[in-house]
Parts: sequence; C-alpha cells; structure tokens
Amino acid sequence: MENSYRFLPVTKKEMDELGIEQFDFIYVTGDAYVDHPSFGVAIITRLIEAMGYTVGIISQPDWHTDRDFRKFGRPKYAFLVTSGNIDSMVAHYTSAKRKRSDDAYTAGGVAGKRPDRAVIVYCRKIREYFGNIPIAIGGLEASLRRFAHYDYWDDTVRPSVLVDSGADLLMYGMGEHQIKELCERLYAGEDIKNIHDIRGTCYLTEPVNTPIGSAQCPSYEQVRDNKREYAKATRIQYDWQDEVYGKTVIQRHGNMMLVQNPPAYSLTTEELDYIYSLPYTRTYHPSYEALGGVPGIEEVRFSITHNRGCFGYCNFCSIALHQGRRVTCRSEKSILEEAERITHMPDFKGYIHDVGGPTANFRSTSCEKQISKGLCMGKKCLAPEPCPALKADHTEYLEILRKIRQIKGIKRVFIRSGIRYDYLMQDKNSEFIRELIKYHVSGQLKVAPEHCSAVVLDKMGKPHIEAYKAFQKKFYEITKGIGKEQYLVPYLMSSHPGSTLNEAIELAVFLKENKIRPEQVQDFYPTPGTISTCMFYTELDPYTMEKVYVPKTPEEKAQQRALLQYFRPQNKETVLKALRKAGRYDLIGNSPECLVDGGKNDNRKSGEKVWQKKTNSDSRTNRKKISRITHGKQNRNMTSSHRNRKGKL
Repeated sequence: MENSYRFLPVTKKEMDELGIEQFDFIYVTGDAYVDHPSFGVAIITRLIEAMGYTVGIISQPDWHTDRDFRKFGRPKYAFLVTSGNIDSMVAHYTSAKRKRSDDAYTAGGVAGKRPDRAVIVYCRKIREYFGNIPIAIGGLEASLRRFAHYDYWDDTVRPSVLVDSGADLLMYGMGEHQIKELCERLYAGEDIKNIHDIRGTCYLTEPVNTPIGSAQCPSYEQVRDNKREYAKATRIQYDWQDEVYGKTVIQRHGNMMLVQNPPAYSLTTEELDYIYSLPYTRTYHPSYEALGGVPGIEEVRFSITHNRGCFGYCNFCSIALHQGRRVTCRSEKSILEEAERITHMPDFKGYIHDVGGPTANFRSTSCEKQISKGLCMGKKCLAPEPCPALKADHTEYLEILRKIRQIKGIKRVFIRSGIRYDYLMQDKNSEFIRELIKYHVSGQLKVAPEHCSAVVLDKMGKPHIEAYKAFQKKFYEITKGIGKEQYLVPYLMSSHPGSTLNEAIELAVFLKENKIRPEQVQDFYPTPGTISTCMFYTELDPYTMEKVYVPKTPEEKAQQRALLQYFRPQNKETVLKALRKAGRYDLIGNSPECLVDGGKNDNRKSGEKVWQKKTNSDSRTNRKKISRITHGKQNRNMTSSHRNRKGKL
C-alpha cells in the first residue's frame, strides 16, 4: 500500500475485520480491483463510502459457481453491477473477432477472467442466487448498450442490456449524480422498481406509463428488422443527448417500454474537485501482487485527469453518448494538490505521465452558448471545419502545466492523452504549442488525423487533412527552431465506413509523400452505440440517410490495413493484390512515387499495357494520356476528383 489509506473490502475476512455484518451495497465488477480515479469502480465505491454507506467489492467473480457471488451474503439495499472500464466483448476480442491473449484489467494480464457480456451474466447469476433483490447496472458496457443496438460479435441487433440482464435500473454516463441519489432514496425506503425520475437513468415500464412528451425511437423489433429504422433511431438517440435541452427518449421492447431519462447534469468544478479528493490508494489491491499486478494501472498511475467530456464528437467515439459533449474541469488547486500527492508515492521517479482527459487541451466549453443553450444539435464544433463561434484558449491549461513543473520532485510533465491539433491551431497565441513541444513531448507526440480522404473524414466526423498538414508544418518548424529531434506519431484507422480501396490507396500515398511509417494501424472496430457503428451495420448515414460504402470482407479489410504499412515486406503481396484490383499499376514499380516493386513481370510498362487495354483505344492521343497517367500524380488527382463527385452523389 502506498499511503495510509486502506482499500475497500474484497474478501469476507476484510469484511469481518471491519466489523461489518451486512454491506449496504455490493459492487460487482468484471475488472480486477484498482483503487485509482481512472477506474470507475474506484470513483463510485469511494463516493458511496464517503456518503456513509458500507460497500463490498466482488471483483471478477467465477460465474460458473455461486461461491463468489454469495461470499458477502445479501446487501441491505442493492447489488451494483458493471463489466469494468471497457466493454467485455472489446476486452475479449480484436476487431477481427479473434480472442485476445491478454487482459490489461486483470491481475497478471491473464485473459478469460470475465465472461462475454459480463453485465448480463452477472445480473442473471445474482437473480438466480438472490431472487428479487434490487440490481442497478452502470459503466461503459451498460451505458452504450442501453438502447437496442447492433452487436458486432453476434452480427445482429440485440435488445437493451436492461432487458437481457433483468436489472431494475440502468445508470448511463459517468454516474456520480445517479448513484448518490439512488443510494439516498433506497436508504429512505423507496422501492427501486418505482424510482423512475433520476436523470441519467433508464428503466422499463408498461407502455401505459410512458412519460408524455418523449422522443420516441423506432421499436426494438423495427430496428432489428429494418436498417433504415435503425438509422433513424440512432439519430434520435444522439440528438437528444444534451443536458440542457435533452428529452426523455423511449423505445418499445415487446410489451414493455424502455424509458431513458434526460442525461445527468455534468459535475461542477467543485464536485469534480471533491471526487478527486477522495482517499484513493492509487494502486491495485495487494492480493494481486503475487500475480504480477494489474497492467492497466501502469499508464495512469502517475497521471492526472483534469477534465471530462469532449466537444470533438467523433462519430466512432463513445464519449458523446457516455461522458457527453460538454467539457467540465477541475480547479487549478485540485490538480496541483494531486500532483503534490503523487510526488510522495514511494516508486515515483519524477515523471508525470499525463495531465489530460478525453481531450487533453480542452479546459472549457467551446463557446458561451453551450452553458445556457446546450450544444448545437447535429453539428460539430470542429468538423469539417471549426465553428466561427469557437473559443480557443489554452491560457489556463498552460498556467497549470507551468505550476506543476515547479513542484519539488517533478522532473518532467508529459501530455500523452489526445491533443486536438485542429483546436490548438485556432488559438492565436502560440505560447501553448511552443511550450508543449519544448517541455511536454517525450520525443514523440501522438495525434489522430485518422485518415487523409475528405470522404472518409466526413464520415468520421473529423476535420479535413489540411488541418493536420498545418499543424505538422508548425510542429516541425518549432521543433527545429529549439534544436530538438521530435516526431509526430499519427493514429490512423483503416476500413472505416466510407473508405473504398481507392481511399485506402490515397492514404498510403499520403503517408509515403509525408515520410510517415506507422508502426500500428487500427482497423475500425464497430463498438456498441456509436454513429460509425450505425453506418457499418446499416450502410446508411443516419444524418443524411444516404448510402455509405462499408468494407466488410476480411480480404478487403486486410488489404486496406496492409496499404497503410505498404513498406513492410510481409505486406507486399497483399498490397500488390489491392493495387491491381484498383487498377493502380502506376503505384507498382521502382520509381520514387511507387508503393511496391512488382518484380520484372509486373513493371510499369506492363501496367501501361493493362491501362491501354482497359481504355479500348489505340489512338495516339489516348496512348499519350495513358503514359502521363502512369506517372502517378495526374492519376491520383483524377481518382480523387472522381471520388469527390461520387461522394456527393
């Protein structure tokens, strides 16, 4: 243990040592127990404790037997169930649906310590063993599966997790306001089955009890059987997820109505400060030491979260539907106090790994209007280009970083969570970017352009590549000016909805022209609830209802992924196959603009002949045109403009 704080009880022995005969609440989680504020289990259980209630933690129970579920007996008020920090299916499977060999949220990194769809399995076991006991579910898995949703692993639409689990109440979002009110009302003697008015919760009721004035989604049965109805439902769910103007959203499931109350209000600065002042031990439970500890703590152990929410609102990201788009932040005093506490941890070596959050350089709402009017429905603050009302200011964040650097015992302060470079470039004051590069980059700065094609970026909800190019130019100018050798490491995504093989080739060419060789590439992963997942399943854009191309076959996904790492010898044959399929023989050969060498049987002249054959013309004019095309640049421009026309259609 790293300080005088104690862990919450996870064993019957610890329960007895504390003299507790019956817990008020029992918290069941699919993760190993880590008492750090980057883990939802730590925040919620510490808050319950701070309210004066007793809480025991059942971590990664063996779902094949009743032993772990029964070890504490019945709670006085309720079981609280979560899969852990991430969706259990994402924890278990890669984007190719292959079983993962490890689990960062399990002691020793061992895989298989939680079941698939952990929330459902845990709740059903609790019902089996304890009967009609109150059960409330929360965390990311429950939050993102609260409506009928496309499940990538089953390749089907599943009903709300509230239906499948048999729980009484679902808390979506970060959960502090919801858990506080729920605890107080259960303590006051209310029946959980009648608690239907807490913001940030969902419940099931008979249709006759449906609240008046709700926004109604197409039913589970409709979205299961009709993809257009699914797309319509997705838009309704996103459009009313605002804490200012958000409505109650309903969706019928058979003979019951799923009711989602409006989102919980964001925590104020004072409330966030209080949450982060709770007595976290900032490490994993000692029982895991012999197993090698919990790998998931390493990246965050010496990190500080200073904000919540993200108005970046990327379509493939779950934050908008979970944390929300409104940015709230902690006070300078709270952040500096946490930094000071970190310096007293025995194994602290002087390096703060991160001062960030969902997006590190957001310290306030993007404009004043959001505070009273909410965030603009169906619009994005930064994409496809920054809103004229955007207020870009890094002054406060920069001052906090400067003060952390001055704390005794701190050698370096890094920023490793996402930097929105498009937002940064809107700040007319260049002090932040200069100090970021000088003091807060450890050789590499990770940023997320994701792609270069406007067609794909629009489907991602990301800014166009010009924003990245401007940032890249400024980054290297400043880096060179201060005599440092530092690099940008771009996050890139293959096979996102909207990306044909041509867009993947366009990105490969962009990477070569900019001398970028990504070490890792992420295939698009259709996680529950997101707008991009809706496009993947329905092949429709829920905001325009236009058709969207979706790469789905393993072969095409492999080709798009290989193209982004065309320089790897093991990818050569896959890249060649992709280029031939797309008719891009101009990119096969030994010249500087080519991606791969096709060998003597696939040189540029043979490529020329194929193009000639396709044109079905022997005229001198066409031969000259073909010759120019095979030199690459003109061909890229032509295919780009063709794609733009196709995208508009």
